[in-house]
Amino acid sequence: MTSAADPAITQGRGAPAAAAATTRDIRLDFFRGLAMFIILCAHTPDNFFTSWIPARFGFSDATEIFVFCSGMASAIAFGRSFDRAGWRIGTGRVAFRVWQVYWAHLGMFFVIAAMLSAFDQFGTFETTYIGTLNLWKFFEDPGPLLVGLFTLTYVPNYFDILPMYLVILAMMPLMMALSRLGLWAVAGAVGLIWIFAQGALLEQFGLGALHLAFPAEPWSDREWFFNPFGWQLIFFTGFAFMRGWLPKPPVNTALVVVSAVIVIAMIPLSHIGMREIFGPYAPGIREAVIEWRIANRGLFFKSDFGILRYVHFLALAYLCWVAAGDGGARLRAVGTGVLVRAWETLLAMILKVGQQSLAVFVFSMVFARFSGFVMDQVGRTTWTMTLANLVGFTALIVVAYSVAWFKSQPWRGAPR
Repeated sequence: MTSAADPAITQGRGAPAAAAATTRDIRLDFFRGLAMFIILCAHTPDNFFTSWIPARFGFSDATEIFVFCSGMASAIAFGRSFDRAGWRIGTGRVAFRVWQVYWAHLGMFFVIAAMLSAFDQFGTFETTYIGTLNLWKFFEDPGPLLVGLFTLTYVPNYFDILPMYLVILAMMPLMMALSRLGLWAVAGAVGLIWIFAQGALLEQFGLGALHLAFPAEPWSDREWFFNPFGWQLIFFTGFAFMRGWLPKPPVNTALVVVSAVIVIAMIPLSHIGMREIFGPYAPGIREAVIEWRIANRGLFFKSDFGILRYVHFLALAYLCWVAAGDGGARLRAVGTGVLVRAWETLLAMILKVGQQSLAVFVFSMVFARFSGFVMDQVGRTTWTMTLANLVGFTALIVVAYSVAWFKSQPWRGAPR
């Protein structure tokens, strides 16, 4: 991790903390950019590209990449405000970002809902598109659910990542305040909150009533698919690494081997393991794997962020971190050939997507539903789906560069 000379917050009453990072690591933008492309694939209906995303080979997926890297980016973007201007101003900076994410969430919902409704209103199709996201009740009686939408007590599936993210952001001032007592206080709070988010674990001990979660809809007991009280663990892990609260792990053969063993050992328990490894060749083992997954669902339950997801992600992240090299040195090609220039161009585009992740994410969620609609009309073949994905990737890159251009405010100081 990079470090700088900004004044660090105190670990205790007088003990200086490790230096906090103030510049972006190329690896941060690279892997968050990759996550954006994976998220587009994962949300495009019936997309065969999803057979090759990380989630098919283990318990963690692009969501962990996005949340972990967001924690790292937040340590840079918001940590400086806390360090330089104090807790009150830092909290105000976080509140402004929460405000932005809140309106991005609402805007994304209304755009997608209007688009799906337009498909149903102005075309005759076999599919009722508002039903593909289970928005029946919203269109049947929008009044109460508009209130629920704005108060985040109505959070339909597909629209639950940004609410999770903004709640975790809102927890940041608390963690920064606790860090003044000591890093043990931050670790204790993060760990305790995560434990009380584990519904399956609490049920085993008869403590299900203590489960920390938010209701997702007023007519059932369904909760937010992404429970922020569970997912804050991976966010604040990334935050702690970039703040210097956690030391960067050493690069050695032992850790590489252990991480590789963890990643490989979890493949047989994954979707690919069930379908491709044991399915055709060992149906008996496949049934045993399915039974194990059912009995131990809480260990890798995505909503509450089960512990095996955390272990799998950290092992995979360590391998990627080592492979990328110190400061991402191995990501940068050396030379002057055509392939080198092509890779540098591709790398620049991936980094740009990673730097503009919020706008790219919102656009990708809209584009994924539109792309799915188009594929319904033209038919899904290997070539049409490949083309749809490539068009989507290109669109994400265009959006990233466009947003960066607007953020640069080129009209300021432009000659008349």
